[in-house]
Amino acid sequence: MTDTDAETLAERVRDGELRLYELEDHADAETAAAARRHLLAEETGVDLDVIGEYAFDAADAEPNIENMVGAAQIPMGVAGPLPIDGGAAEGEHYLPMATTEGALLASVNRGVSTIRTAGGATARVLKSGMTRAPVFKVEDVAAAGEVSAWVREHVGDLAEAAEATTSHGELQDVEPYVVGDNVFLRFSYDTKDAMGMNMATIATEAACEVVERETSADLVALSGNLCSDKKPAAINAIEGRGRTVAADVLIPHEQVEERLDTTTEAIVEANTRKNLVGSAKAGALGFNAHAANVVAAAFLALGQDAAQVVEGSNAITTVDAREDGLYASVTIASLEVGTVGGGTGLPTQAEALDVLGYAGGGDPAGSNADALAEVIATGALAGELSLLAALSSRHLSSAHAELGR
Repeated sequence: MTDTDAETLAERVRDGELRLYELEDHADAETAAAARRHLLAEETGVDLDVIGEYAFDAADAEPNIENMVGAAQIPMGVAGPLPIDGGAAEGEHYLPMATTEGALLASVNRGVSTIRTAGGATARVLKSGMTRAPVFKVEDVAAAGEVSAWVREHVGDLAEAAEATTSHGELQDVEPYVVGDNVFLRFSYDTKDAMGMNMATIATEAACEVVERETSADLVALSGNLCSDKKPAAINAIEGRGRTVAADVLIPHEQVEERLDTTTEAIVEANTRKNLVGSAKAGALGFNAHAANVVAAAFLALGQDAAQVVEGSNAITTVDAREDGLYASVTIASLEVGTVGGGTGLPTQAEALDVLGYAGGGDPAGSNADALAEVIATGALAGELSLLAALSSRHLSSAHAELGR
């Protein structure tokens, strides 16, 4: 690539010969990105040298971006070492987190230190299933009932069609929901180590062809929002989507005082009045302090779909005063994660997954994504403990002030 090549392409866009999205048809990915930067710099007067500095080959990002001009750099830190007794995650882990929120890593690491002193946390994936829910139209409710009955009796036929599109995904269930002359079919798939949204979509399209062929239903939309993807939804809080994962820890009372500068009773009260009563009054779906902070930072660092932090914030934090210590747990109903596909192949994110120890496909299949979910849930637990402690001891604002945030 030369500056002249990029400038020539930019000039052709300005002259109307080419459109921005067509540049890769006429040049390599690096030159196309440089041409867009050149065009933007001329039209906006902004120097894009920093945006144009990145550590990967632009061609490697083509599956992840269109109209690429460069990369956004976000500071990355690490929380850990975090000891976990998991169903898939075992031993100590460092959790990479990318964020622009000052004090977040410091807070999470305080929670991690407390968990480590208490002997570690326990974590388990409780349920796994990526969903896609198409909507069909039918003549009336009688027809809706007939279609629903047919679907329940022919899940095997739908599985055969869906699984023919993938070498990894397995159809677990199809649940019909009827609203008047609308029939929604919520398909659930085991997508192994992939987050699996694209896999589920392609497989469901094949299954929908069978439904249309064998019943009176007509497909209206491949996604009918009952899935529900990247939107707050009670169905995900109840039924789960992706991984439903929980983590917990028991911290001796004296360690609560030494490590968190507060008491078990104060944390219990803060959790009840803030996370439970306050969230209920607000009509929230998530009953937690800031689980989304850890989920979002981990998603950015580890190549996950950042928009799915919406579902990742769908968590409930519980705290209980027991005779031998403070019991705390976080249960995330719909954590949509994968260790293959999507952004996990980008160099930065691939390195971060290597740091965590769960890059690529697991053995058995699905175990790496399960482990990733367990580590993120435990990180969220650490964050919950630290923030609840800061609130109950009235140290939240002073901590931010001390760190200059």
